[in-house]
Amino acid sequence: MNKTIAPFGSWKSPITADLITAKTISLVETCADGDDIYWSELRPLEQGRYVIIRRTPDGTIAECTPPDFSARTMVHEYGGGAFTVHKGVIYFCNFKDQHLYRQAVNGASSGAPELLTPQDGYRYADLVLDEKRNRIICIREDHTGEGEAVNTIVSISLQGNDNGTILVQGNNFYSSPRLSPDGNRLAWLTWNHPNMPWDGTELWVADVREDGTLQNADLVTGSASESIFQPEWSPAGVLHFVAEHTGWWNLYRWQDSQAEALHPMEAEFGEPQWVFGMSTYAFVSMNKIVCAYTQSGLGSLAALDTDTKEFTPIQTPYTDIFDVHSGRGFVLFCAGSPTQPFAVVRMDAETMKMETIKQAFEVTVDGEYLSQAQSISFPTTNGKTAHAIYYAPKNKDYIAPQNERPPLMVISHGGPTSATGTALKYGIQYWTSRGFAVADINYRGSTGYGREYRQQLNGNWGIVDVDDCCNAALYLVQEGLADPNRLAIRGGSAGGYTTLACLAFRDVFKAGASHFGVSNLEALATDTHKFESRYLDSIIGPYPERKDLYDARSPINFTQNFNCPIILFQGDEDKVVPPDQSQLMFEAVRAREIPAAYVLFKGEQHGFRKAESIKRALEGELYFYSKIFKFDLAEEVEPVQIENL
Repeated sequence: MNKTIAPFGSWKSPITADLITAKTISLVETCADGDDIYWSELRPLEQGRYVIIRRTPDGTIAECTPPDFSARTMVHEYGGGAFTVHKGVIYFCNFKDQHLYRQAVNGASSGAPELLTPQDGYRYADLVLDEKRNRIICIREDHTGEGEAVNTIVSISLQGNDNGTILVQGNNFYSSPRLSPDGNRLAWLTWNHPNMPWDGTELWVADVREDGTLQNADLVTGSASESIFQPEWSPAGVLHFVAEHTGWWNLYRWQDSQAEALHPMEAEFGEPQWVFGMSTYAFVSMNKIVCAYTQSGLGSLAALDTDTKEFTPIQTPYTDIFDVHSGRGFVLFCAGSPTQPFAVVRMDAETMKMETIKQAFEVTVDGEYLSQAQSISFPTTNGKTAHAIYYAPKNKDYIAPQNERPPLMVISHGGPTSATGTALKYGIQYWTSRGFAVADINYRGSTGYGREYRQQLNGNWGIVDVDDCCNAALYLVQEGLADPNRLAIRGGSAGGYTTLACLAFRDVFKAGASHFGVSNLEALATDTHKFESRYLDSIIGPYPERKDLYDARSPINFTQNFNCPIILFQGDEDKVVPPDQSQLMFEAVRAREIPAAYVLFKGEQHGFRKAESIKRALEGELYFYSKIFKFDLAEEVEPVQIENL
C-alpha cells in the first residue's frame, strides 16, 4: 500500500479523543479476598466515577458499587487505599460524602451499602480489618476544626454509628497501618512536616490490648532522613518492610531487633507514597514473597525465598508493574508494557502462569499505528545524565515530505517526585500517530533510579528539571529526530510548573501547554493543602526564610521573558493548584500580545476525570499546535479561542 505524503502533525489517526474517552478506563486499586479478585476503575464516561469490580473463580465479573456511589477517598487530596474486602464484605470510602460504608457481596450481585460513619468532616483511607475486635483500623483526616486538618490512626466499630476512636496521634501524617496475623501487634508509618514520605518516615510497632488500645509503642527503624515503605507481616508474624539503608529501596525484615536485608541490589522495591495502599510485594506462602522492582526505569517481577534468600526473576512481558497483592494460591498485580496497556493480572503462585483479567482498554487499533516506547539517556548539565522514554512518529498510512523533521512534544511528568513508565498509552499514541515525536522525561528527581538521582532535585526544582527537559529536546534535535522550530513542552501539575519554567527561563521551546500547572510558587506554599504544604521546603527551600528563591523561580514573575505561545487547562474545583494560578498566567501572557488560550473545566479537580473534559483538552491542545506550527488538521475539532493569534 502506498503511503500518502503529508506534513507531520496533519496525519489522520484512528486514535481519536472519542476512542480514548469511550474505551479507556484507569485501573486504580486491586484487592484479593480468598479466591475472589477485586479492583476499582475510574470511568470517564460516568463523570469520573470510581467503581469496584468483583471477579469470581468461575470468571464471572460484576460491578459492586451502586450507580450513586464512587469509591474514592480524598485524604491527602490524592487519596488511595479507598477500599478493602474481607470474607465477601467490601468496606469503602464514598467520594461524595467521604463516609465509610460496608457492603455485603452475595453471589454475583451486591447488597446495598450500609453507612458506618455518621458525621461529616472526616475522611478515611488505608483500611485494615481487625476481625478479632469487629472493627476497621484506618487513617482518619479530621476537617471539623479550624486550620490544618488533623491526621490520626483510628478504629471504626463495625456496629456502625462511629466516627472513630483515636489509636495513634501527635504527628502530622500517618499511613500503612498493618495488623499482625494474630491481631496482637500493629505496625504503621509516620512522618512530620516538612518531610514528604519519600524524604523520611518512621516505622513503629505497638502491642494491641484486648480492649483494642495500644501499648508499648516502639520505633523500629527509619528517621527524618530515611524513607520506609510498605510494612507487611509475614504469615508467621515477622515484620517486613522496604528501606533505603543503601540508597536504594530494598526489602528487609526485623529480625533480632535489627533490620536484615533480604536481597540487596541497586533496584527500587519501593515507590513514592503519593497515595495510600501502595504495594510492591506480597507473601504467597510462609516463606515466599513475590515482589516488583524497578531498574533503570524498567519494572520486573521476582520471587524471594525468605529462608534461603534465593532471588528468582520471573519472566513476564511487562515493563511497568505495581499494586502487588496475594490471594489463595495466586498473585494479583497491575502491569503494562510498550505493546500492552495497564491491566489487572492474575498469576498462579506455583506455575507462574499469567492471566489478564481486565485491561485499561482493548487494543483495537492496528499495531502499525502504534509507536513503541524506547528508553533513552542523554547528557545534561553538571556532567550528569538524565533519562526519557522516546516515541517516534508512526502511522502506516502516511509519510512526511522528504527532509521534514517532526514536531517534538516533550512531556514533563507530575510529582515532581514521580516517574513516567513505558506502558502503552493511547494518550501518547494520539500524538505520535498524527506525526509528532514524543519525549516523556524522567528528569533528575524522578524515582526508579535510586535515592541519589531523586535527591538531585532537592533545592533545585525549576532548575535541573528545566535543564533536563530542554536538553532532551536539544539532544533529539542534534540526533535529527526533531524540528528545532517546532519544539513543544507540556505537563500537568508539577509538570505544568516545569513547562511554564522552561518558557520563562529558557529559550528552547516554541510552544507550551500547562495542565493545572503551578505558576506562583509562593501561592502554592501558602495556599495548598496540608500534605504538600511543606513539600517545597526540600525541593526549593524553607518558606518564608527563602522567599527570594520562590520569587526567583516563579514563572508568573517573569512573564516578560515569555516569547512563545501557550495554552492553559484548569479545573475550577482544584484544591491542589487553585484556578487563579492558571488564570493570572493567561492574563499576563495575553497582555504581552503573545498568542495564549485558557480553558476552564467546571466540576473538575486536580486532574481531569470526565470524558468531555479529557476530550476537550486533547482536541483543544491539538488545535492549538495546528495553528502555532501551521499544519492542517485531518479532522475537524472544536476550536479553542486563542488570543493574539
